[in-house]
Amino acid sequence: MSQSVSRALHLLVQLGNGPANLDQLAESTGVHKTTVLRLLRTLSDERFTFRDNSNQYHLGSRIFELAAQATDQREVRRIASPHLVAFNREYGRTTHLAAMEGGDVVYIDKLESHDQIRMYSRIGLRANLNSTAVAKVILADLPDSELRPLVDSMDFSARTANTITTPERYLDEIRTVREQGWAHDQEENEPSVNCIGVPIRGASGRVVAAVSVSVPDVVLSYERVLDLLEPLQAVGARISRDCGYRAQP
Repeated sequence: MSQSVSRALHLLVQLGNGPANLDQLAESTGVHKTTVLRLLRTLSDERFTFRDNSNQYHLGSRIFELAAQATDQREVRRIASPHLVAFNREYGRTTHLAAMEGGDVVYIDKLESHDQIRMYSRIGLRANLNSTAVAKVILADLPDSELRPLVDSMDFSARTANTITTPERYLDEIRTVREQGWAHDQEENEPSVNCIGVPIRGASGRVVAAVSVSVPDVVLSYERVLDLLEPLQAVGARISRDCGYRAQP
């Protein structure tokens, strides 16, 4: 498996230098054409490569999507950092920044609360798609053509008694998030932990990340966590503005 992955990556690097046909790719890789063709078929199925009418292979659209996402993630973390630090300093609650990475939502920054209570989340950890506010916010921005395949493949395991465990309920939740512009996790991902999340938009208007605040109910009740929604939305708006987003009048 690792050898196949290595060869597939080599093919992508080669195509980064320009289009190539099967013979050229086989020669550069040093393996038989049938092996290269099998790898290219898999890469093409996932839109990492494509073949034109002259049998030349090119890098596919998935490569450019991932490159754009990686750039957005690096940029949005840098841009968001001072705003998140200021928010965390003022309110003292656990603050997360998350972004889409392929089919996952990943925490790319985290500021700990000022008390001694620590959350399970950490930078680099995947956020559960069906039970976290940041994931709901990010997925709510996807067109239905991209959202529904994700939902169909989603892990709907119950993590608490409040976890959404069916595609139908999840899609209802996404409709609510789209209407109100923010999401919550009311003890859905971790027992006794409530969370609210808001979007960060880039220059195109698309959601490039989400920022959230999470608080155990022994510190604040869910109703009191909602008191943080307005300042959190203000933070999201400031970061979005610095990312180049301009709201339509």
